[in-house]
Amino acid sequence: MYTFGWCSDIQQAERLKGLGFDYIECALVSLNLENEEEYAAKLPLFMDSPLPVSAFNIFFPGDIKVVGPEVDLERLQRYIHKAAKALNQIGAKTVVLGSGRSRNIPDGWERSRSEEQFVQLLSHIGEEFAGTGVTLVIEPLNKKESNLINSVSEAVSFAKQVNHPSVRVLADFYHMDEEKESLHTLIDNKSWLHHIHLADTGRFSPGTGQYPYDQFVAALQTAGYEGMISAECTVRDPEVEQRESLAFMKRVFG
Repeated sequence: MYTFGWCSDIQQAERLKGLGFDYIECALVSLNLENEEEYAAKLPLFMDSPLPVSAFNIFFPGDIKVVGPEVDLERLQRYIHKAAKALNQIGAKTVVLGSGRSRNIPDGWERSRSEEQFVQLLSHIGEEFAGTGVTLVIEPLNKKESNLINSVSEAVSFAKQVNHPSVRVLADFYHMDEEKESLHTLIDNKSWLHHIHLADTGRFSPGTGQYPYDQFVAALQTAGYEGMISAECTVRDPEVEQRESLAFMKRVFG
C-alpha cells in the first residue's frame, strides 16, 4: 500500500489535501527548534494541519555540523532531543537526514573520523527516537551536494553499523540518477528501505521528464516496498504539475 506526499511548506497543506495527497513532507528546520518563542508559535500549524505531516526533511540547519572539528556535541544533543519530542507530538512517522552542508567532510579532516562521528550521531538519534514511533532515514546525496554517503548501499552500510530499529534508509530517484546508481540496489537493500523521494529530469515534477519510471517501480515492487513516496522537486506551475504528478504516480505505482 503506497501513500503519496509532496515536499512543501506547511502553508500548502490545505491545497495539497484538496488535490488528493495523503500527507505533506515539510522541512524540520522550518520549526525553528532552537528558538523557543518561534517554535511555540509554529508548532500549532503542524499539530492542526489539515493534511498529516507524516514526514520531514532537512533535519539540521546548515550551521550545525555533525562531522569535522566544529561539532558542538551539546548543541547537537539538545537539537536532537527537541526534534524527537516535536516529531512525536506532531505524529510524524519519518524524518529524512540529508543535510549535506551539515555532514560534509571538511578539507583536511580524516574520512575515517567523519564516519565514526556519523555513526555516533545515528546511534544517538536512534536512542532518542526509541518509543516515539519516528524513523530516521539516511538520505544518500549526489557528490555535488555532499562528500559523505552518495549511494543507497553506502547509507545501508551506516545503518547496519548502528543496527537500531529507528534508523533506516531513503532512496531518492534524483540522486540515484545523478550518481548513475543501479536500480537493482533497491532489491539488494530491500530490508533497509523505509522512504522514497521522487523527481524527474532536471529535478522537476514526476512525469515531466525521461526518468525510467517503469524500471524504478518494478525494482521497488520486487523489493516488496510499501509505504510513503514523496515528490521532492522544483515546481514551475504548482496547481497543474502537482495534480498531474499525483495522477502519474498513482498510475505508475499501480
